[in-house]
Amino acid sequence: MQIRRVGVALAAAGAMIAGLTACGGGEATTVLQKAKDEKKLVIGVKYDQPGLGLKKPDGTVEGFDVDVAKYIAGKMGVPESGIEFKEARSANRESFLKQGQVDMVIATYSITEARKPQVTFSGPYYLAHQDSLIRADDSSITSLETLKGKKVCQVSGSNSWKNITEGTNKQNLKVEATLVPAGGYDECIAKLKSGAVDVVTTDDTILAGFAKREGSSVKVAAAPFTDEKYGVGLKKGDLETCNEVNKIIGEMWSDGTAAKLLEKHFAGTGLKMETAAPPAEGCA
Repeated sequence: MQIRRVGVALAAAGAMIAGLTACGGGEATTVLQKAKDEKKLVIGVKYDQPGLGLKKPDGTVEGFDVDVAKYIAGKMGVPESGIEFKEARSANRESFLKQGQVDMVIATYSITEARKPQVTFSGPYYLAHQDSLIRADDSSITSLETLKGKKVCQVSGSNSWKNITEGTNKQNLKVEATLVPAGGYDECIAKLKSGAVDVVTTDDTILAGFAKREGSSVKVAAAPFTDEKYGVGLKKGDLETCNEVNKIIGEMWSDGTAAKLLEKHFAGTGLKMETAAPPAEGCA
């Protein structure tokens, strides 16, 4: 019995040493280090937003955010073949980063004070604005004020409508509009085209993607009323990667890539595209 106990103890000690060796054997502690060492990254993007992040029938994903992700990864030494894209929905972005299911999130991820305690953000890489998608023949909507009396699509799970009716916009203006419930943006667009609603509202980039998909039947009003700072989400505390990504975002704008990507994905949609790099927030 004593020999058996000694054998078990030795086996346990060996397992512990092996575990410590694995933990201390150069395992990447930051996303930047992983990119340099492994030439691989897992990046969370949207799968259901035309123009930004959309999964195609062949399984690949395309869009502005996807191309931004490829640019950033490439500058960190990761080839396109080393990127694994994973669907990141609005509800799981923080948990994906905390649990290490993704290395970074580039998915219309607005930098907000409420999110900063949970996420380290690089960027912003783009300054979007909430706007309105309207029928192509509608010339009545030219500003936030002109949404008064309009039928606004109210998407389940979205708070975009509050920026209109509750005044959480740059003008602090509450606009009296009629809210029409819908399960999602595709349903909203169907209602818009049929006349059941007058307005579909969310980030102008998202609306522009839908406008491009729908063709000449709808357009973006180009009457923005909020600022949405799109950031690159990283696990809380990864300042090394954050600072590096901020440098890369600066390069993306200075070398003309950002302008080319915006033109590629949003030309002809009515989106009033930003032409200058948004100021970096810093990585504190």
